[in-house]
Amino acid sequence: MGNYFFETDGPIDRVDGKQKVTGQALYAGEYPLEKLCYGVLVGSAIARGNITAIATKEAENAAGVLAVITHINRPAIPGYTGEGDSGPAGMKLMSSPAIYFAGQPVALVIADTFERAQHAASLVKVAYKTTESSTDLSTQLSKAAAPRRGKSEYSRGEKNAYKKAAVWIEEGYVIPHEVHNPMELGSITAVWNGDQLTVYDKTQGVKASQRSYAQLFGVPQDNVRVVAPFVGGGFGMALRTWPYEVAAVMGARKVGQPLKLMLSRSQMFTLVGYRPHTIQQVGIGATRDGILTGISHDATAATASYEEFTEGVVRMTQFMYSCANVDTRYRLVPLDVSVPTWMRGPGEATGAFALESALDELAYKLDMDALDLRKKNYAYTDPESGLPYSSKFLMDCYDQGAEKIGWYKRNRQPRSMKNGEWLEGYGMSSGVFGAHRPAATARAVLAADGTLLVQSAASDIGPGTGTAMVKIAADVLGLPYDKVRFELGDSRLPPAPTQGGSGTNSGVGAAVHDVCTAVKEKLILAMNEGKAGFSKQPQQEWLFEKGRISNGADSISFSDLLKNMEQSAIDLTRDSKSGEERQKYAFYSFSVHFTRLWVHARTGVVRIKQIVTVADAGKIVSEKTARSQMVGGAIGGIGMALMEEAVFDHRFGRMVNNNFADYHIPVNADVPDIDTIFINKPDPYINPMGAKGMGEIALIGYAASVTNAIYHATGKRIRELPVTPDKLL
Repeated sequence: MGNYFFETDGPIDRVDGKQKVTGQALYAGEYPLEKLCYGVLVGSAIARGNITAIATKEAENAAGVLAVITHINRPAIPGYTGEGDSGPAGMKLMSSPAIYFAGQPVALVIADTFERAQHAASLVKVAYKTTESSTDLSTQLSKAAAPRRGKSEYSRGEKNAYKKAAVWIEEGYVIPHEVHNPMELGSITAVWNGDQLTVYDKTQGVKASQRSYAQLFGVPQDNVRVVAPFVGGGFGMALRTWPYEVAAVMGARKVGQPLKLMLSRSQMFTLVGYRPHTIQQVGIGATRDGILTGISHDATAATASYEEFTEGVVRMTQFMYSCANVDTRYRLVPLDVSVPTWMRGPGEATGAFALESALDELAYKLDMDALDLRKKNYAYTDPESGLPYSSKFLMDCYDQGAEKIGWYKRNRQPRSMKNGEWLEGYGMSSGVFGAHRPAATARAVLAADGTLLVQSAASDIGPGTGTAMVKIAADVLGLPYDKVRFELGDSRLPPAPTQGGSGTNSGVGAAVHDVCTAVKEKLILAMNEGKAGFSKQPQQEWLFEKGRISNGADSISFSDLLKNMEQSAIDLTRDSKSGEERQKYAFYSFSVHFTRLWVHARTGVVRIKQIVTVADAGKIVSEKTARSQMVGGAIGGIGMALMEEAVFDHRFGRMVNNNFADYHIPVNADVPDIDTIFINKPDPYINPMGAKGMGEIALIGYAASVTNAIYHATGKRIRELPVTPDKLL
């Protein structure tokens, strides 16, 4: 079999791949610690009301039980001050008898084994006074209101101008409650040593988690260490500190032993956020030859009664297409559910489904090709800010994707293409997300043996952060990849942003580039000072290759040069952040998704046959991991379009499909071959590599390409996700 999985030639493999597939990688719930105990949360059986009595004696007397904590005996948490949703954890864990959602933690049981903790948790008896709950957004729209924070309305030109257009449409679109379901469950292991806290955590930001725990438990930030070198998927669920994590840290302090708490799969549906149920109205008008004259987009989303969550549902509509008259409105309805959070492309994915579906509907009403309609309304400068784009190659995305899937070879008429009992359809849609460059710091240590260690407190929830950073560092210094090691996921390392919003590669990558450039400059200085006995050269004429420096004729290894410099290592740290360019240009990443599918005429079964997904994300740093990003986004989009929906029994405010048997996500049989295309043109302003973010655009817009293809295949327009067979029959 040889070295089949881990190639040494060609594109760089995942640097942590062997650790992950051989079980060497340790995740938050896998650290073997002495005297480790286990926590299990007891969840509320009602959606709204109050606890009137809670009986814990039987659980406390069960074998191996160390403590049972409820709102009655909960230790003080210094950071829980004030009312409402202030503080890093939102809901104040077990702070009162009040119940805000089904599954809310009402007790923490701690025992010497997981099985004993689980058994004792079943012995906790809770009595409630129940009040009527509201968990159905569609019945509560009259309660919609503007968010307390942020701008809820936007207008450019005339409001509702679409109604004056020669051709216009106005339709509603619905995204259901969808749930994060990464492979790794929410997990945490907490260890106190006096007032020193170490947390092995499932988090997308070790520095953010460090700040949260320090604030919550009233200890100096330097006293808290958060460790998360491996994260088994996130999708946004690990972007904040959740009450279950607070419970573990609190419990560990209470019993004076290391404590591990891992959520069950059913608890993942209620305790770590989700994509909120959102109802949207979009109106679009155009001239008869397809020039957009007005777009109006109204979105109403669910949030929790105890904490407000907002996201950019209508953002894409405000700037994606050239249109003089655009107005948007965003409102929230508080329900008796747990708080949502950003999920897989956040609100932009929700809004893109509505916008890109409405454009497809308008194209058919105009009797115009859907891709041609988008090209005709291509924005060459940012319509919202008026700024030029730092770079934009979306037209290349349109052309290359259309060519790959054979877009213009199809019969454009709905229900016109058949394969036996199957109806064939083609659909496309666009995606966009801000291209950010958050501030970051990196340290580089070039050792006497010629190896390079690079450090930054970044996270990696799957996109291959470590691989990309090794690639950047190796390319700057001309080192073989196996001579570079990147350390991440530890709050003791130099500061880095939370991994979310497609900014890690850009921000941390820039810091890695800058610190390795500084190492390179120090080596060049030594060469020009005669440390290798070579004549002085202009900086750009020194060649760095395979761990050696050359003037074209002679070369010296890094190791020998360091020896001549009488240094055991070069150890440098550099901060990196964006500058004035952010005020001069509009920074975005773009994507286009094409889907070809079959719909069975008699059963309504949908089979996706081909996907072409195209990204304009600047310079592609690591092509293998970038392809995985785009493939993963498309697979998530399949789930969003055809499968994912949390179903509630609104009589009791409880979710009824909080498991993998009933909550459907794509499996291998649902996923066709996926062609990924990268325009791969560097952005000249965003960072030294010219690389823009990709994680969000991999999914944003994709679901609409599926529903648009279903319409082309069947002539039936489905505006409420997911598209299940019953909706097509």
